[in-house]
Order: sequence, then structure tokens, then C-alpha cells
Amino acid sequence: MAREVINTENAPAAIGTYSQAVKVGTTVYLSGQIPLDPKTMEFVSNDVKDQIHQVFKNLNAVIEAAGGNFSQVAKLNIFLTDLSCFPIVNDVMSEYFNAPYPARAAIGVKELPKGAQVEMDCVLELEG
Repeated sequence: MAREVINTENAPAAIGTYSQAVKVGTTVYLSGQIPLDPKTMEFVSNDVKDQIHQVFKNLNAVIEAAGGNFSQVAKLNIFLTDLSCFPIVNDVMSEYFNAPYPARAAIGVKELPKGAQVEMDCVLELEG
């Protein structure tokens, strides 16, 4: 099956050997997004809530470029340098998702690229 690379200027450019997303059939695999402003490639803020919002905005830009929306996210992975911030993730996530919610994992990590406090990736299933 052919793979299609998804790319948008509305999300941060890839800073390594990866694509923002890859579509295979009706499934889209999104690479991890950190809280970079796509225009400046700098963090939007040092506040974790602001960083979480920016990550969702970046994911949404890639999802839209793939022709989808948050309701089609099947799996969301959340990486946090401080798991005590997970309630903030839940609060912010409720602004972007409605039930039925995607499957989800929250993983505590020692550090993230560029010193980010949060990174997320997801898998999207488009309507066939």
C-alpha cells in the first residue's frame, strides 16, 4: 500500500529525519508534536498549560492537513516530564475532544526535545 507524507506550514517543521505525518490507506500516523509556535519555532510559553494547548493546536494543524479532525483520533500518546501535570492535560483535552474519547496513554519521561514539558503523537482513522 502506498504511503503519503502529510505536511503543513501550520505546524512546526520537522527538525529531524521524520515527516509530520504519514498516511497509509485511511490511517494517519502523526509524529510527536512539542509546543513550538510554527512561525517562530520557539516555545509559546514556559507555562505547562500554554504548552499543552499549543501541542493540541499543532496536532490539529497536521490532522486538518490530512483531511481529518479530532473526532477521528483513535489513539493519543502523551509524554510529560512531570506526571503531576496530568490533571491539566485532562482539563485542556476536554476543550478539544468530545465523547467517545480516543484511547490514550500518559507516559512520564525524563526529558523531551528542546526542553519541552509535553509532547503528544496520535493515530487518526479517516473515513473510508
